[in-house]
Amino acid sequence: MYYHRHIEPVVARIARRKPVLVLTGARQVGKSTMLKEMYNGIRYVSLNSPLVRQSAKDNPSLFFQSHKPPVVVDEIQKAAELFDYIKDIVDEDKAKAQFYLTGSQSLKLMKNVSDSLAGRAGVIKMLGLSVRELDQITNHAPFLPTSAHIEKMTSAGARSDYEQIVTRIHKGFFPELHETESDLKDWMDFYGSYFQTYIEKDIKDVLNIRDESAFIKFIKITAALSGEMLNFTTIAEVCGKDVMTVKAWLSVLESSGLVYLLEPYYNNVNKRLVKTPKLYFLDTGLACWLLGWNTPEQLANGAMWGHIFESFVFAEILKTYYNDGIVKPPLYYYRDKERNEIDLLIDEGGTLYPVEIKTTSDPTKSMVKAFRCIANIPGKARGQGAVVCLAKEPLPLEEDVWIVPGGFI
Repeated sequence: MYYHRHIEPVVARIARRKPVLVLTGARQVGKSTMLKEMYNGIRYVSLNSPLVRQSAKDNPSLFFQSHKPPVVVDEIQKAAELFDYIKDIVDEDKAKAQFYLTGSQSLKLMKNVSDSLAGRAGVIKMLGLSVRELDQITNHAPFLPTSAHIEKMTSAGARSDYEQIVTRIHKGFFPELHETESDLKDWMDFYGSYFQTYIEKDIKDVLNIRDESAFIKFIKITAALSGEMLNFTTIAEVCGKDVMTVKAWLSVLESSGLVYLLEPYYNNVNKRLVKTPKLYFLDTGLACWLLGWNTPEQLANGAMWGHIFESFVFAEILKTYYNDGIVKPPLYYYRDKERNEIDLLIDEGGTLYPVEIKTTSDPTKSMVKAFRCIANIPGKARGQGAVVCLAKEPLPLEEDVWIVPGGFI
């Protein structure tokens, strides 16, 4: 079953305006599948094939004679030689929607886009399926913790069931796992294959890794630290590498679309705010597989349940922004030197919207006491806030704070 992606209207809009569309995202989040579904019959070529890739590298001009635009070129970063030829083609022919370029390694991809296709390409970031997409919710708007959002989600048929949420968080959000009925054996097979493919086809293309076991330890510790403030020294100690190596490895995970570094909210007036980002592992299913949580029950009863749930909520909110074409979402967290912390701040139109994330079904007012810390930030108004949690129905917690169930993001 194909789930229509909320990012489809953004793809169509940019294709109407630009000769080149660049779609980045982790391996197997559905980039090529979506483009084939949207543009049925368009030429498609994948540079994952060694023979095709070598042909592109050896003779890029002949390559585009064989694969004339409009064309989808998958994993375009594997043949950087093509970018200058794409530039020449679109400079000569001003037609829109000539090239649809996809890639799972945005660090290399975006460098080539910046060098060769500046001003000619529209860039979109894509993550796995969202809960809205799985439930076929028609509301495409980026999440804000407001009564207007709650009304839209309610009228669109949003629902929140505890067992379903836990099962989905454990399964993860790669489309292949949702296309047909699957069980836990399918789940283990998928992630085992996915991880090996990622190591073999992505990581070894970018990093000259001689100690594969250390890199595997590194990925596992990043999954274990999801939802926590980034500490390079801790990660380096676990995998037995120096901090500079860990920073290089983390940049590759980030550019692969597997992790996100959430920056703290900071302004020059308030010197009490911390400046260390938080680390989020974006697909909770992959995180569960890496950490050995082999069933939804093990996940929900485990010591990391709170961090995994927070990672799920953050990723779902991030998807709503990416799916609206916003590649740099206005998302932050708040923490000051007195350890007042707000899990998420959305800075929208001069207003700060605070969000707390809890695994309770019955949140209390004490959970949002840190919201007061943003009331007097110069130049900013405080908007409505929310506790995103495991409640079944949305309810007001305070006059300006909502209880938002996990299925209503």
